[in-house]
Amino acid sequence: MSKVRFSFDTDKLSYNKITLSTRQKIFRFLGGAVVLIVGAGLILLALSVLFETTGEKIQKRENKQLLFQYELLSQKVENMARNMDEIQRHDDNIYRLIFGVEPNNIDTLTSEKRRSELTEFSNTELIAMAAQKLDSISCRLNSKTDIYDEVQLLAQKKTRFLASAPSLLPIGNNAAAQVAAGFGYCIHPFYRTLKMHQGIDITAPVGTLVYATGNGKVLSVENHPNSSGRVVVIDHGFGYKTVYAHLGKTMVRAGQRLQRGDAIGEVGSTGRSTAPHLHYEVLHRNKPENPINYFYTDLTPQKYNALVSASSRTTMSFD
Repeated sequence: MSKVRFSFDTDKLSYNKITLSTRQKIFRFLGGAVVLIVGAGLILLALSVLFETTGEKIQKRENKQLLFQYELLSQKVENMARNMDEIQRHDDNIYRLIFGVEPNNIDTLTSEKRRSELTEFSNTELIAMAAQKLDSISCRLNSKTDIYDEVQLLAQKKTRFLASAPSLLPIGNNAAAQVAAGFGYCIHPFYRTLKMHQGIDITAPVGTLVYATGNGKVLSVENHPNSSGRVVVIDHGFGYKTVYAHLGKTMVRAGQRLQRGDAIGEVGSTGRSTAPHLHYEVLHRNKPENPINYFYTDLTPQKYNALVSASSRTTMSFD
């Protein structure tokens, strides 16, 4: 029941009943409602500041767990980056020491931010940072795949080189084969003067087989009666050629593909020669090199030392 209110009339010295109009009643009701709503809002705000709701507690716990998971993910990314750096160092050694080329440089990942810095980012930013780091790792892995393809090609090229480069004694481990004249200045057998000898003379009985010292293609098979006699020249690729002169018999033809160890002819004494022997040369980019430095796959250390000692003496050549 609503309260009845009165007003005191000082002129008549009496109380009069206060009657409100409809508009006044509406305004009074709305004013009370506003005060009630504002008061309730202030109370709810104070409660929200002083006390956490169940939803807020759950959200805080989820955020804390998300931050923990992000730290674990960041640590894994850092470990992956360190592993990639270690692999890069090994690759650099492979490039420089084995293949003799400079490695490709790949940018490394920067170190992770500390936990105190991570708390400054929103969940969306943390996810974006993690995605960016993973993309960087992915790019490096893709680069590694390309590098390993390149390493495979280099390894194949190196394998071909090792199979092609001259490395055998062209007469094999024949006990009768001896180096009679080495690389360098020797006494010419006909003119009796010092003359540059561009190969080595290996003595052996007539008919002793002569072998290709590396994979390659026969460049020429010729006969020069007034100089080197029957000659076989093999192109091994990679700038290498070998020359086999004074052969008594040839067993190959120009253009023929050979494998290391294939027989190409027999020892003889054709052309201008004083005794049966093989004149053997190694050319690198058409420049004569000492063949004694290219015997490293079929000789014992003792046999190799004996050949080096014999080739180092200044003697008379056989051609």
